[in-house]
Amino acid sequence: MRTRIYNARILTMEKGREIFKGEVQIEDGQISCVKPYGEEENRDDINKGIWDHEINAEGNLIMPGFKDAHTHSPMTFLRSYADDMKLQEWLFDKVFPAEAKLTEDDIYWLTKLAVMEYLTSGITSSFDMYKLKHETARASQEMGFRMVLCGDINDFGGTVQDVENDYLKYNKDRDSLISYRMGFHAEYTTSRELMEQLAEIADKYQTPVCVHCSETKKEVEECRERSGMTPVAYMDSLGLFRHGGVLFHGVHMDEADFDIMKKRGMYVVTNPASNLKLASGIAPVKRYLDMGIPAAIGTDGPASNNCLDMFREMFLVTGLQKVYCDDPEAVPAADVLQMAVTNGAHAMGLTDCDCIAPGKKADLILIDLTQPNMQPLHNIEKNIVYSASKQNVKMTMVNGRVLYQDGTFHIGDTKENIYENANRIAERILGE
Repeated sequence: MRTRIYNARILTMEKGREIFKGEVQIEDGQISCVKPYGEEENRDDINKGIWDHEINAEGNLIMPGFKDAHTHSPMTFLRSYADDMKLQEWLFDKVFPAEAKLTEDDIYWLTKLAVMEYLTSGITSSFDMYKLKHETARASQEMGFRMVLCGDINDFGGTVQDVENDYLKYNKDRDSLISYRMGFHAEYTTSRELMEQLAEIADKYQTPVCVHCSETKKEVEECRERSGMTPVAYMDSLGLFRHGGVLFHGVHMDEADFDIMKKRGMYVVTNPASNLKLASGIAPVKRYLDMGIPAAIGTDGPASNNCLDMFREMFLVTGLQKVYCDDPEAVPAADVLQMAVTNGAHAMGLTDCDCIAPGKKADLILIDLTQPNMQPLHNIEKNIVYSASKQNVKMTMVNGRVLYQDGTFHIGDTKENIYENANRIAERILGE
């Protein structure tokens, strides 16, 4: 399949490259050419007739898709079910008991609902931590969506052997839409023995480990009581981060924690909406960036957020840091876009999805600049972070295939069927 997107403004996300007018050419899911236009060039007639699919961008913006670097897709069934609660009570009294009733078929349909929402928000790949991963993988693969699965074992389910098996299973095909990163749920749900076993497997494959970490003050204080250390220091002492890692949340950090992360080459994924709603706190994003610790952005799951909207997350990242640091210059729009696209891709191991350039995957979005919230075009990058919303997503493309365009889904299923199944599941589990 050869596709041409022309008459576009292009934001490649390559360092130092400004937005320019031109076209993007795609062959078999991969970007083959990024062509700037000359002033006198006839843009409508270039190579006309040799393309399987041509998209006239009509002066709108093509950029790499956003990366949701931390989420729990099947939790769509818990949207607006258990709100206005403290995290520990929310998790142990409401979420875990409901999740225990999920079947494989449930995971399949609930993932499909989440993917639809990702697409409307310009998200082209998600870093998903949940159980029954084969069903999340099946739903994503059928819809054409790129999904990175994350290990989630803990004392309540899963083994280190499961992690190794999944690592080998989902990473054997480099061209697959599905890949896998080693991980576990959290220090407070996982025994020392299990964490040490996982550290050995990570050593075996020299791969990073991903985990919920330092999300609440209570979590940090209880870890100190058990181990005498913060969660970051304790897990590092067990060898879990010898090959790097990704911390989801990273809200309550000690000075030494930052040093460990810098030394180990780790990433942090901030989830501002979820952390606000659960009153967990505000992550020190500016401090991470100032220290050269790359930060990415996640929505967290739809049970705690409650939506999967990267635009809201981007605005919260920068807005909260300005207040947190008492500095209106903190974490400017360009840094936020870097977090939402490039840093997210790298944290997820998707180094071929981080920018628009020949040889990269064609995971692209088209942003409508003709909506009133984007005018005038003083600074398009700032418009995206400070004033854009999901209404500005005209098209979402994954691996060269258009999955969402002008309000219509092209995902091999109808939205009505997916909604019906999701509601059936929620009623069965939560209506009892």
